[in-house]
Amino acid sequence: MFDVGLPEMLVLAILAIFVFGPDKLPDVARQAGRMLRQARTMLTNARSQLSDEFGPEIASMDLRDLSPRALVKKHLLDDLEEDDEPPQRPGHRPLELDEAAPYDEEAT
Repeated sequence: MFDVGLPEMLVLAILAIFVFGPDKLPDVARQAGRMLRQARTMLTNARSQLSDEFGPEIASMDLRDLSPRALVKKHLLDDLEEDDEPPQRPGHRPLELDEAAPYDEEAT
């Protein structure tokens, strides 16, 4: 989700020391940890309550499958990967490796 490496973490830590000061920084970190824990608990409770209300259909559903990228991949790209041969129009055949493409002087 967040692509934060070691240099970015160091910059954030130094910035936090300047903003909050070294005396208040442990209290701020403790409060942030407490808020994260409460948010996780609320999300877990909401998810379990939804699965209890809607039954087994919602329990087996993965929310990551609802993203637009996953929907496109599932419904459009999986069909292309399953086909071994490209679709052919009636009356047309694929060219051989050394065969030249047909040329029609009247059409050009």
